[in-house]
Amino acid sequence: MSDQRSVLTGEHFVNGDWACAEGGLAAGCKFFAGYPITPATEIAERMSKRLPEVGGVFIQMEDEIASMNAILGASWGGSKSMTSTSGPGFSLMMENFGLGIMTETPCVLVNVQRGGPSTGLPTLVGQADMMQARWGSHGDYEVIALAPQSPQECFDLTIEAFNLSESYRIPVLVMSDEVVGHMTEKVVVPKPEDIHLVPRRKPSVPPEEFKAFQPREDLVPEMCTAGEGYYVHVTGLTHNERGYPVVTAEAQDRLVRRLVDKIRLNADRIIRVQEENLADADVIVVSYGISARTAKSAVAMARAKGYRVGFLRLITIWPFPEKRIRELARKVSAFVVPEINFGQIAREVERCAGGRARTIAVTHAGGAIHHPGKVLSVIEEAIRVKSGSGLVEETLVLR
Repeated sequence: MSDQRSVLTGEHFVNGDWACAEGGLAAGCKFFAGYPITPATEIAERMSKRLPEVGGVFIQMEDEIASMNAILGASWGGSKSMTSTSGPGFSLMMENFGLGIMTETPCVLVNVQRGGPSTGLPTLVGQADMMQARWGSHGDYEVIALAPQSPQECFDLTIEAFNLSESYRIPVLVMSDEVVGHMTEKVVVPKPEDIHLVPRRKPSVPPEEFKAFQPREDLVPEMCTAGEGYYVHVTGLTHNERGYPVVTAEAQDRLVRRLVDKIRLNADRIIRVQEENLADADVIVVSYGISARTAKSAVAMARAKGYRVGFLRLITIWPFPEKRIRELARKVSAFVVPEINFGQIAREVERCAGGRARTIAVTHAGGAIHHPGKVLSVIEEAIRVKSGSGLVEETLVLR
């Protein structure tokens, strides 16, 4: 159960960044390392104030490379830890994010996305880091990434991210965006006893028998805390169950296959989506984050006109809900995918649809959200033209 000091039970009128910080605290976070960057700085600012109040530690690091490294170390020291950033800092964190994957270190990274590439649009919205979230580090691996659409979900999904990180011993991503981060809405914080928290998997054997990377039946190892008498070697090199480097093809296959399978084989437990009006749908709008809010408005407008349109919101982006998209592709003529990039998740939808249904990407480069009327016009075109397959791009040109 959460510490009462860490949970500000009640109703609050706050922005998404603040809600992410409070979600982390409610989840038991006691260490935050980060570097200021628009539009995520408010998370660090809130943590800098609140962590000392609850016996935690806040450190402003020299850069994002060090920030990611610091939260990995804090996690091995026994603290639930997190950081936050936006696009340029996310790029810098990717090497040590991969280190966290390889060392199976639970922690949370919040990316409040803005327009890119490079420094791009520091104060305006984007959703173009979604593929970087999946493939930004090198090597074969799986990730867990969640996408909130509101300040309330920033709070709730940050708690869920911590729970998933402990359940699967993996760094977990919260892929927010500038509008959700700066949007101010009501956030309801429950009582500490009503917040479900997943505890750390402590060793079940004495130190002389413990192997830090010996998996249990679900492929996830138990985790010791530095200073509690357990001997552990932690390395980014390919390693055996004791953590010692073993540089062979056989060791690589055994380790990396387990790191991948512990997520893939549990994907049905991890994945969450929101579904509305899919039973009779001929066209389904698929979206996430802030884009899902305007997409849902467009779906309501379409149904008011008598069109059979469904709505599928991706709460879990990675692992991707491949199975559900494949099932739906057998029943509908098209998917419409609004997102603030040039079709990153649309291409995943198109891949899973496998030619059974068209995928229409409603795209633009960033700086503003979609207008529901534009999404509605694409829905109407998808209903009018029911033949064909593959990916079609409908670019939103801002006037």
